Amino acid sequence: MDTQYYEGVGRRKAATARVRLHLGGTGNITINDLPGAEYLTVRGSVEDVLRPLALFGQERTYDITVKVNGGGMVGQMGAIRLGVARALLKINEEQYRPELRKNGFLTRDPRVKERKKPGLKRARKAPTYTKR
Repeated sequence: MDTQYYEGVGRRKAATARVRLHLGGTGNITINDLPGAEYLTVRGSVEDVLRPLALFGQERTYDITVKVNGGGMVGQMGAIRLGVARALLKINEEQYRPELRKNGFLTRDPRVKERKKPGLKRARKAPTYTKR
């Protein structure tokens, strides 16, 4: 695919996704060289990733290629969705930004795993107190 494309980078938790929207496509989505439905096996996950495009009725307007690494499935899905929204901004920012912002697609979710503290089992779980 050496057609013109628009690129957006999305991050969520420990996942990073580089998303490219290729002009003149048919709605194919390829994630890490696999078809989108094969890579995202959770029910409804492909539709969730494409929600920024569905907002404008353009699910079948672009071919999408994604390189994603790190994190788990939910983090990768969030990273891809943010990448799609940011790539849309490169196409026409004045038209897309207000609606994407209103629906929360441009906000990077800042929640990450809290680090483990010394003397505790996890970030906040303390060992069981024993009196004797």
